[in-house]
This record gives sequence, C-alpha cells and structure tokens, in this order.
Amino acid sequence: MTPAKKYYTESQKKMARYAKALAHPARVFILGFLADNIDKCCYSGDMAEDIPIARSTLSEHLKELKKSGLIQGEINPPYIKYCINKENWEEARGMLDGFFRK
Repeated sequence: MTPAKKYYTESQKKMARYAKALAHPARVFILGFLADNIDKCCYSGDMAEDIPIARSTLSEHLKELKKSGLIQGEINPPYIKYCINKENWEEARGMLDGFFRK
C-alpha cells in the first residue's frame, strides 16, 4: 500500500487556517480591536462591552482566533486576557500579502 499523496504544503495549510480565522466579520472586528491595542492585552469581559455580540458568541470567536494562532490568551481566573500573537500576526500578514501579489 502506498502512502497518500500530499497535495497541500504546510504553508498552504497555515495560510488557510489564518484565512478561516478571518472568515467571519465578528472575528475581523475582534482582531481589529486587539490590533488597535497591540501593546496591551484586553480582558474578554472588557471586550464584551465594546463588541456588539453576546458574551458566549464572543467566547466562541476568541476560541477560533486562538486556535488559528492569531491571538493568544492568558488565564488569570476568573479572567482571561487576550492579545495579538505578534509573531503569527506578522507571518499571516506576509503570507496573505504575498498571495495577493501573485
């Protein structure tokens, strides 16, 4: 039995993960909010006051963004604070910029 052929590169998979994170307007809004506060982290409770969605919905979007690697969270019970993962943010910017320049 031969191994399955790999069709997608790791770079393509990573770019798709970043793009998926950007595929909902609430997540784009959240990323913009965090990017505007890039030098500090924000507590999810504070974000809930500024973002026009339910806290449970905000939590799900934050979970997806964290899964993509674009944000990181720090748990300080009972609070969680989030901020942009600067390394992955720059990587995503470069990948998407390079893709759209083709």
